Amino acid sequence: MSYCCFNAYKIMWIFCLFDLPTNTKSQRKRASDFRKSLVEDGFSMMQYSVYYRHCGSLEACEKHVKVIKRIIPTEGKISILKFTDKQFENIETFLGRKLEKMPASPKQLELF
Repeated sequence: MSYCCFNAYKIMWIFCLFDLPTNTKSQRKRASDFRKSLVEDGFSMMQYSVYYRHCGSLEACEKHVKVIKRIIPTEGKISILKFTDKQFENIETFLGRKLEKMPASPKQLELF
């Protein structure tokens, strides 16, 4: 039996950054529905319009990118960034002047 070794260069993270119009009630609803759909797909909020998600592989990453592309609203700007786990660990986040650690990679292996 052979074992596949996971490393920090194969595990991926997706960031979804968006700027959606919220001038009218229908625009606010579309923006809210978009955020809710991201959360339902396993994304976590980093900032109000920045969401991120851990993926076990590039293939899993592409699956979630397709989900985002399917739910993109008709207006606004959406950017999708993909990082390896190694790149993700180098992100520095500050809360005021205090350095805040990024969440650790999930220890559980993703199967789906």
